[in-house]
Amino acid sequence: METGDYEKLRALWLTIHGFGIRSIDDSREGVDRFLARNPGMSVVAQTQEGEIVGAILCGHDGRRGCLYHVCVREDHRRQGLGKAMVVFCMNALKAEKINKVSLIAFTKNDVGNAFWNCIGWTRRADLNYYDFTLNDENITAFNQ
Repeated sequence: METGDYEKLRALWLTIHGFGIRSIDDSREGVDRFLARNPGMSVVAQTQEGEIVGAILCGHDGRRGCLYHVCVREDHRRQGLGKAMVVFCMNALKAEKINKVSLIAFTKNDVGNAFWNCIGWTRRADLNYYDFTLNDENITAFNQ
């Protein structure tokens, strides 16, 4: 993934039912900042015509990796694109000596949760997820 992919990336995000897009974090500037902090870690899947049909934002804090906005356009699912992108990200994280990776999937995301279970990820029932908003202007809008 490159900073020049942003418009195509956002167009993909807008096709995904239930996908949440944050006004600041998922803006061009927010994605560019994330990619600059985590070079070579994120990935897109493209058609031969250059259309982006899958993507993962991948990064780490030096200790734990995290996958964000994992998605494959509906008409390209069940072809191995999601798994191939996850493998790319895992290899990028391993190269950085990262030993553990986490992600968040909405409980109502049946397709995503089935995917993670199918490829061997472990759902954690032993913890609670918390977050704290530092910038109230960073609003999430969900695709219908």
